[in-house]
Amino acid sequence: MPILTQNRAGQKDADIHVPAMCVTSHEHASVPVVVNVAHFAGSLGVDEFDLTFRPMEYASFAMQVEWISRAYHDALEALELDAQTALFRRYFCSDLKNQTPARHGWPLSVSRTLREPCAESWICQAPETPARVVLWAHHLRDSRGPLARILNATSLRLDRGALSHYWSTGASCVETDTPFDQTTGILSEYEQFLRTQGMSLDRNLIRTWFFVKNVDVNYQGLVAARREFFALHGLTPDTHFVASTGIEGAMADSRALIAMDAYAIRGVRQEQIEYLRAPGHLGPTHLYGVTFERATSVAYRDRKHIFISGTASIDPEGRVLHPGDAERQLERAVENVRALLEQAGAALADLGILIAYVRDPADLAMVARRLSAQCGTLPLAVLHAPVCRPGWLVEIEGRACIAGDNPELPTF
Repeated sequence: MPILTQNRAGQKDADIHVPAMCVTSHEHASVPVVVNVAHFAGSLGVDEFDLTFRPMEYASFAMQVEWISRAYHDALEALELDAQTALFRRYFCSDLKNQTPARHGWPLSVSRTLREPCAESWICQAPETPARVVLWAHHLRDSRGPLARILNATSLRLDRGALSHYWSTGASCVETDTPFDQTTGILSEYEQFLRTQGMSLDRNLIRTWFFVKNVDVNYQGLVAARREFFALHGLTPDTHFVASTGIEGAMADSRALIAMDAYAIRGVRQEQIEYLRAPGHLGPTHLYGVTFERATSVAYRDRKHIFISGTASIDPEGRVLHPGDAERQLERAVENVRALLEQAGAALADLGILIAYVRDPADLAMVARRLSAQCGTLPLAVLHAPVCRPGWLVEIEGRACIAGDNPELPTF
């Protein structure tokens, strides 16, 4: 399977910032799936890959997942990756409740086995048609040997020297029936899990995603519960919060009003972590009652990861900019993301994955087209998922990686 390298749109040879991320794109020869790959080659022999797979022809869910399975297998073979390098996969589905029976028979959905441990996230956020499902996969390859991964019922643990990385997915609390109580239950169980692993919310939690069923109704319950719970555990405006996205999304279990994915690092030093604010573009979130960081970076010996929270068309006072105009809102959201990346010494060209959430399905194609023009063949998912305020028509998030030279820090 040939994978053709393409320059990002608008990038010039004379640009001062030279990204360490190599982006490639490929249309599979035998199935109608577009495969986009971002590859970061670390100086210490540890490579990271983000891949997206998007069907390009109308077909049943079962057929599209078969196409993705074939494209995924071929992409790993071309990149010289095996199944043991997989860390995280998220499936964005158009009708998860009805698609769940088919998903259980999908060959890729084997993360709950000891043979191929991988954190696996399934969420109902419809991708741009004709796709019924889009896959985002994250892989890690170490030239020194196989990865040390352990999967339990809730999390994948990756042991890397002095550090352990934890991807937790699909947390919900359906024993209660309000968004406030479900959020409290999710966070209580997760905090207990962290404690059993020698971690805490304030020292080790790096990134969360909250998926909210009917976000226009249930988001405020999430906000209130998270604010109260965080305050009890040392996460306040005077300390710090964590990078996060709170967005429309449904689970297969219709009782779940709130669900959460999370990423934490055991052993991470506080000097590795930086909270990115870009005050000239965005104000602190606590000014309008929410509790998350705009972005968080984690530095290692040879690289830095930058986690960009869900970012919309907002000004430093927390106001919605360009109401009713999705195109201008997208421009402002990209500008805000660019400002956050610059705080960490990065640029849009350093993104390995970009996810866009769009309120009106009529805007999906426009957002996909505009982001592709900005970022070329970057792995991208454009999804129908209303943002937490009705006035926001689009929100974007991403993850970037840049080279570093910090011999005093742990390796990734």
